[in-house]
Amino acid sequence: MARSFSPPIDRNAFVAEAVTPQVSRRGFLGGACACCVAFAGGFASVRPLLAQAPGVPPAPARPIHAALDKAAAAIEQKMIAWRRDIHANPELGNRETRTAALVADHLRRLGYEVKEKVAVTGVVALMKGGGGDGPVVALRADMDALPVTEQVDLSFASKARAQWGGEEVGVMHACGHDCHVAILMAAAEVLAGMRAELKGAIKLIFQPAEEGLPEGERGGARVMVEEGALADPKPDVVFGLHVSSAMPAGLIGYRPGPTMASSDSFRIIVRGRQTHGAIPWGGVDPIVIGSTIVSTLQTIISRESNIVSDPAVLTVGVFRGGVRRNIVPDTAEMEGTLRTYNPEQRTTIMRRAKEIVEGTAQAMNGKAEIHWSETNYPVLVNNPQLARSLAPVLARVTDGRAIQIDRVSASEDFSFFANQVPGFFFFVGVSPPGSAPGSQPPNHSPRFRVEEAGLATGLRAMLHLVADQTKSGT
Repeated sequence: MARSFSPPIDRNAFVAEAVTPQVSRRGFLGGACACCVAFAGGFASVRPLLAQAPGVPPAPARPIHAALDKAAAAIEQKMIAWRRDIHANPELGNRETRTAALVADHLRRLGYEVKEKVAVTGVVALMKGGGGDGPVVALRADMDALPVTEQVDLSFASKARAQWGGEEVGVMHACGHDCHVAILMAAAEVLAGMRAELKGAIKLIFQPAEEGLPEGERGGARVMVEEGALADPKPDVVFGLHVSSAMPAGLIGYRPGPTMASSDSFRIIVRGRQTHGAIPWGGVDPIVIGSTIVSTLQTIISRESNIVSDPAVLTVGVFRGGVRRNIVPDTAEMEGTLRTYNPEQRTTIMRRAKEIVEGTAQAMNGKAEIHWSETNYPVLVNNPQLARSLAPVLARVTDGRAIQIDRVSASEDFSFFANQVPGFFFFVGVSPPGSAPGSQPPNHSPRFRVEEAGLATGLRAMLHLVADQTKSGT
């Protein structure tokens, strides 16, 4: 059920008082969906997330799991209050100063060793358990919001505004990163309360800028790795989660192996020769050349790629050319994205795209080049052995409602962490129980809304994964 936040919110102060669940009868407001590059085409398609494989039997429970569940239930309302406060005060990538400050203050009060300003606004914290030797387990949450104007009727809805790409935009946690931060803050408190029983060590990574940054800025998981987030000590494993409106609350989705696509952005510049629109034979039309390039690029996927074994997506989302209806311009520009799951396939498609762009333009008496952005995201690969060993843990948390899902065409820079140490990334449902597939606004929509009962599932999953991976409580 949806819940309204009764106490008024001071948007300049951190709020973490308990909340009283209430049913909200207010619905979604109308408006168009907005998507950012990092998740374009991913969570907007909900049916692939619900493709199920046979479930696995739940792992046996131990006394520590009951203790963790009890602690999770006790902190649930505080976690929801954190989430609502962060939701009402969203911040764009590399600007998460308020969020990072409240996270760092919270962790220091719990006794963690805290390092701030990693990759601009990131926070890394460490706590050694008192239960003996064991692995170092890293848990990651991303903190940034999106340049989206919220269209959900909530008492804690965002009214924030900011500059993005030279324009003033609304800012909203339209992808659920507010949930991720609140879940990890709650996990940090529960684990600190059970420190005496915990083996090994816990490293917490609160990451900025997962959603990408304006041109010219660097950040996110890539820079956190460069600045030592996975060093001193190096984790043995890293876990992450993502809430999804494609699944109902209480459900968890996971997948061994390639799980989320790589993301590569490109820009194509076509050079022709300007002329009057009434005498196109007097010049070279870059718009016609560009249109031919767009159509021909699609044949790489439809005619040259085995999309049965290795799905791929190549989309041109921007086409700019000309300033007046009766002038053939000198140039035209296009921008797009490539999503793949196979590094060899990625290399092949990028090579063929270059050949098509340059060859098509040359054949039509023009010139063209394609430029690939360096701020790409690699394929997110769940360590197969780790995923299979932990699937029964998720089944225990969900009473058998952990399902293996299809690959997701969206991208996630958690992949930079998982490329350094074995990683496991899973999805937590936050749609109302019983909602039909595709009936809820997707992640990145201005109408994205969270069924907050799903947060408890995500919290319990993180806690159980830590307990089982460290063999704590044995």
